[in-house]
This record gives sequence, C-alpha cells and structure tokens, in this order.
Amino acid sequence: MAKRYPAILWTIVIFILLALPGSMIPSEANFSISNFDKYVHICIFFLFVLLWSFYFAARREEDKKIRRRFFLIFIIACLYGTAMEYVQKYFIPNRDFDLYDILSDVIGSFAGYIVASLIFFQTKRTV
Repeated sequence: MAKRYPAILWTIVIFILLALPGSMIPSEANFSISNFDKYVHICIFFLFVLLWSFYFAARREEDKKIRRRFFLIFIIACLYGTAMEYVQKYFIPNRDFDLYDILSDVIGSFAGYIVASLIFFQTKRTV
C-alpha cells in the first residue's frame, strides 16, 4: 500500500503546479532554453505515468492485465493533462490554454508508458 503514496503525491504536485496563477510562474525569458515549459510538461507527465505504472506493476497480476493497466494509465495521464489545460483557461488567473502543452503532456505520458513497459517486461524476461 505504501508504494501508492509517491504516485498520489506526484499527482497532487502536478495539480498544484498546473493550478498556480500565471503571476507566480517565472517568465520563459529567465531560462536559456526555449520552450522550457514544454520540457517541464514532458517530464512531469513522464514521471506521472512511471510512478503509477510501478505501483500497478508491483501487484501480482498476469502480464496481459498489467499491459492494459499501463495503457489505461497513459490514457488517464493524457486526459488529466488536457483537463488541466481547460482548468487553466477557465479558472486560473493569468493562465491560458495551450495545445502544445497538451502535446507535451501526451509525449511525456507516452514516453513514460514505453519506459515502464520496457522496464517491467524486460526485467521479467531476464529473471
């Protein structure tokens, strides 16, 4: 049960980060990397999928069921990222909707899905 806490905590952290008012977020001009926020979106959703996948992989279930759960986590992550863009647009001051943020969320989620699958299923083959 304790393995679930990192995933829950990270889900909450994502919500807090994406719900911050625009005035609390540093300007991209402060960073030397262009599109820095897109890399942040990729990283946070990569970790989201990875943490939830590891939680479900720790359960003793058949591989087919785990594969479905990993894919479901990927879909949930994409929906969560998209929903948060709408939350930013309609409810968070000085934040707006950005399709490229959604694309970055999907890329990060897909990368997390691939890495989690490779780690879990490659490890099982070598054991």
